This record gives sequence, C-alpha cells and structure tokens, in this order.
Amino acid sequence: MKVIKFGGSSLASATQLKKVLDIVKSDSERRFVVVSAPGKRNAEDNKVTDALIKYYKNYTNGENVTLDQEWIINRYQAMVDELGLTSNVIEKIAAAITELATLPIDGNDFLYDTFLAAGEDNNAKLIAEFFRKNGIAARYVHPKEAGIIVSSEPGNARILPSSYDKLEELRDSDEVLVIPGFFGVTAQGQICTFSRGGSDISGSIVAAGVKADLYENFTDVDGIFAAHPGVVENPHSIVELTYKEMRELAYAGFSVLHDEALLPAYRGKIPLVIKNTNNPEHPGTRISLEHSGAAVPVVGIAADDKFASINMTKYLMNREVGFGRKVLQILEELNIRWEHMPSGIDDLSIIIRERELTPIKEQEIISYLTRELGVDEVEIEHNLSIIMIVGENMKDHIGVTATATRALSDNHINLEMISQGSSEVSVMFVIKTEQEKEAVKALYNAFFSTND
Repeated sequence: MKVIKFGGSSLASATQLKKVLDIVKSDSERRFVVVSAPGKRNAEDNKVTDALIKYYKNYTNGENVTLDQEWIINRYQAMVDELGLTSNVIEKIAAAITELATLPIDGNDFLYDTFLAAGEDNNAKLIAEFFRKNGIAARYVHPKEAGIIVSSEPGNARILPSSYDKLEELRDSDEVLVIPGFFGVTAQGQICTFSRGGSDISGSIVAAGVKADLYENFTDVDGIFAAHPGVVENPHSIVELTYKEMRELAYAGFSVLHDEALLPAYRGKIPLVIKNTNNPEHPGTRISLEHSGAAVPVVGIAADDKFASINMTKYLMNREVGFGRKVLQILEELNIRWEHMPSGIDDLSIIIRERELTPIKEQEIISYLTRELGVDEVEIEHNLSIIMIVGENMKDHIGVTATATRALSDNHINLEMISQGSSEVSVMFVIKTEQEKEAVKALYNAFFSTND
C-alpha cells in the first residue's frame, strides 16, 4: 500500500494532471493521494498560493477583491474545461473561494491559514472528480474527516499523536482517497497550516498514519542529486539515502524535501522515494532507515549561505566552570537559535543564521561577552557559508576528511572552521561565501568524478 504526494508543478495544468492520472492508474497499490495547490504553468505564471496571499492582503486591507477571486476561480476553471469535468465541481470551488471574503477579520488568528489552505483544498476536490471521470473510484477527504488534528499554532501546526489512530482507519477504504496537503484542523475546528514544505509533511503524516509500505513524493526532478545541478554540471543522481543522511543534506541547502517532512515517516519506519512526475519510470531516490547494500563513504555535498560566527577568545577558558552555559544564556535571552559550536581550549565560536541577528542584538552580545564574561577578544564574522559532505559510511572509511581538505587546499579555498559530530554522518566546513561554489565543485570532483 502506497501513499503518493504530488507537488505544485505536478498539478499546475490539465496536461500535468493527465500524467498524474496515468501514475495513479499504473499501480493499484497507490491508494492515498496527497496534493498541493496548482503551481506555475510557466515562468511568467503565478502560483495559486501566491494569488491567495494577494487575495488575503486585499481583503484584510478593505480593498475590492473581485479580481482576485476571478483570477483564482478562472485558474481552476481552465483545468475543469480542458479536462471535460462537470460544472458541479467548479461551482463548489467558486463558492469556497468567494466565501473566504465573508470570514471575520478581527480576532481571527487563523484567517491567513484558511486563505492559504484553499489552494490545496480546492485542488483536491478537482482531482478527485477528474479521477472518477476516468475510471478510478476516488473520493475527496478533508483533513478533518481524515483525522489530521493539529496544534493551534497558525503557520506552524504540529500533528497531535492521537491523530494517527484515526488516520489508520482510512486503511479500510476501497477507494483512492484524495487528501489536500499543507494543513490540518485544530480540535476547535480551525484550519491551521504546517510550516514551509507543508504538503510534504502532510504526505509523511498520512503515510505514517495508514502504515504505508512506501511513501512516494513526486516532484519535477529525477530524485536527489549528489550536488546542486546549478553549481555542478550534470551531477549524478543518488540511488539511496538514509533518513540521517537526508536530514543532513536538507539542513545544508537541499531543497527537494523539507527536513521537517521526514519526521513522521522516519518515526513510522516508512521508506520514502523521491520521483519525477514527468519521468515516472526513473527509479528516483529511495530514503530508508539504513542502506540496503554497499554504500560509498560520501553520498552528497550540500552548501548553504547566510551564516555568521560569534568568535571569542579568553585565556584559560576551559578551566572556567559554566562558561558555555553563560554564553548560550545571552543568546536565549535575545531569542537567537544557534547552529554549531566549534571550540578550542581558549576559544569558542558559535555559528548562527544571519537572519537571527540585528545590529542591536550584535551590540548586546559583544557588550555582554566583554563586560559580564570578560572575554579577551570577540568579533562577529559575516558572509559565511557551510559546506557539508554527508555519508553514514564515512566512519568506516579512513581519509575522507583528508581527501576533502586536500581538495579545498588545492583550489585555494581557505577553511574558517571544521566540525564533525560524534555520529560521523557529516563533516562541516565553514568558508567565506564568495568561495562557496568553487568549494562544492572541488569536493564533488574529489569524491565523485572518478566514479562517473
């Protein structure tokens, strides 16, 4: 039994929906279909979600929203016409879109989420109708009916553990169930969306809830590449990853799958496959708890920018009990999350995202460290990037870090810091952002060129 999720690009037009239909028809085990809102049909087009955001802003600002409503409804109407569906489904969609402008504004914490969720919700209605017209016994299921009950945190909903029992009941259905992604319903009946990558999270939740044998996530690429194709020309596709490896790659910039989406499937021990709607015969990339066969030491290289480092030095720092806790205390008071903490005996660096800092917060940190903790030197370094080489099998291979540092050195790339966790799933290099692309290319050539 399989749960499949389709992203916005896979559902952007009638042409794409016909591909989706063929994919569902080709495998009777594909019983649960989680859908996103329609994405862009071309580079100049707008996503339905972006149109809903504009609609929301105009509505809450008291502007005329007729054009917003018409654009969204017409977008669905175009697909209904091309697919030859009945007028009944577009009437339901038009009513749902129009009704958004009757919802209360003042004191409605869930209004924005309700607007955004309309993209997925109405697309699911259309797709279920399309499936039925083409011989698939399909049914639209609202997240409330499915049992996707979430916490009351607008824009950052979390699934409640009790939901999984309700979701498991869906296993008994003889129909193909079409479920809108991106949102759940609170215990009080309010629409509440997940964080970014929300439809991926929905698919993962449904897969875990129904105890699926496989969760297939259909996108517009042939799985996951060993490096970013915008940096490395024609990087090879990764056949298999573990959840730990995918988590590291997603953290460091791989945007194919949002890292939070992995959690429900990981805990449910459900294998996940990234596949291409436009090339469904390609095996894609399989993500599971452990490798099924022999694996190379490095499976992928990821990079992300916009990091900063708080660097401090204090003589005999290592002898001072509680120093680390006191440093982290000021970050907590300023509501700053830290990412990494490389250290020496007399120096300590804390890597954080640039977005966590403001000029005022920087001054607060420097003042606190010098005045309260008496550090000898402190600086905040900007424009840093993190490069990660990832692979669970690194711990069984000698010389991986040496190969990486040699490649960076040969390409005149200066290392600011190196860090590796005890699990040895990844090695992190901190460099200046201006050298990020050159570093990724150098590492890819060092680990993969001889294997091509």
